[in-house]
Amino acid sequence: MQSSKKKYINTLAIIASLGGFLFGYDTAVISGTIKFVSTQFSLDAVSTGWYVSSALIGCISGVAMAGILSDKYGRKKVLILSALFFGVSAIGCTFAIGFTDLVFYRFVGGLGIGVASMVSPLYISELSPAHKRGRLVALYQFAITIGILCSYFSNAYLLKLSHAESFAHTTGTVYQIMVSEVWRIMLGTSAIPAILFLLLLQIVPESPRWLTIQNRESEALTILHKIVDTEEAQKEMNDIKSNLARESGGFSIVFKGSFRLPMLIGISLAFLTQISGINAIIYYGPGILESAGLPIADALGSQVIIGLVNVLFTLIAIWKIDQLGRRPLLIAGVIGILSSLIIVGGLFYFNINNTYLLLTFILFFIACFAFSYGPVIWVLLSEIFPAKIRGQAMALATFSLWIGTALVGQLTPLLLEKLSPAGTFWLFALVTTPALYLSIKIIPETKGKSLEEIEKYWITINEKK
Repeated sequence: MQSSKKKYINTLAIIASLGGFLFGYDTAVISGTIKFVSTQFSLDAVSTGWYVSSALIGCISGVAMAGILSDKYGRKKVLILSALFFGVSAIGCTFAIGFTDLVFYRFVGGLGIGVASMVSPLYISELSPAHKRGRLVALYQFAITIGILCSYFSNAYLLKLSHAESFAHTTGTVYQIMVSEVWRIMLGTSAIPAILFLLLLQIVPESPRWLTIQNRESEALTILHKIVDTEEAQKEMNDIKSNLARESGGFSIVFKGSFRLPMLIGISLAFLTQISGINAIIYYGPGILESAGLPIADALGSQVIIGLVNVLFTLIAIWKIDQLGRRPLLIAGVIGILSSLIIVGGLFYFNINNTYLLLTFILFFIACFAFSYGPVIWVLLSEIFPAKIRGQAMALATFSLWIGTALVGQLTPLLLEKLSPAGTFWLFALVTTPALYLSIKIIPETKGKSLEEIEKYWITINEKK
């Protein structure tokens, strides 16, 4: 592949991955605002959970409509829609009149996250040459971790800025947004990447696969010629047509025959990744660390360290996933996740008041998640489903993922209050245990296998039953 073509496809993948950046930024930025919003609006545990999960309910709604809209209007237009959702949410949250207003705009932001979480990796996979697809799809997860990290930096910086002398004598709206209600500017900063995403999407082409579905083959070929060498473009087009010929049928067939096992694995794994407790740390980390004795400023600073570890170990996974395989990363990661959850619960249960020891094991948990669950889930979901059900299966698995995320977002404050932090982390360990069995006994290794070989594996397994 020519250097110019490599640069072109890499550029398109990076632009599409901005959807992942916004996914990470918008879901994590809320962690720095919870204490301030809860205090200002006198929220109890249930209302605090609702504040967090309102965006997650938007995510579920976004996923539900993303597949239909992207099939009808194209991947590019729906990604533009997600950027608009992000922008409207950021501006709306900044100037929200009351709590109901704030929740509504968080829901709108959730729509953007849900749409991007479905369409961004789909667009990347449909645009990527087969030999680069794995790493380019994994780039999406890396962008999520970068978004999370940037939101932590932003929150810590804005909190420090709110106490700066330069804003001490401001009045009116500026004082309200930057000082007295600093959560407004924290949420509002996501408008910057949203606008950048919106502008950059204007230069990306439509998915060749979608254009072929619409019988616009000449346009699809033109794009393919920019991505692969001329002699490969027609072959890619023939492969797209061949796959499309097999991708018939609706949701009614996804649990039948050889489709059943990969479908159950995909839905289960997507759900289990989110109820492992990762989002309790992403959303409520500052509050958990504050309850262990850290001041809020130090707690927000610790979130930056958590974000850095998340990015670093995700990079390691992207680097090694094609060399070590998917299952070894999953098995090692789940064992580490279980161990750290049990230990963190023990530190709280026995009142071991060492915040740095607590932070160490939380960082160990993040590291284990980042090199296993985080990137591997997206790679596996793009590989394990047979061509005939791939679109429907991806939609159902992503929907399952956001259901798990919403449950953790809504219930964590209540669990921390009713079960205590110790009971909460031990509960996360309990519900993560099935993932270890799934990783060791059921999930196949897909390293080095073509999509057709993986599909034949499911047929063979089904015939043996």
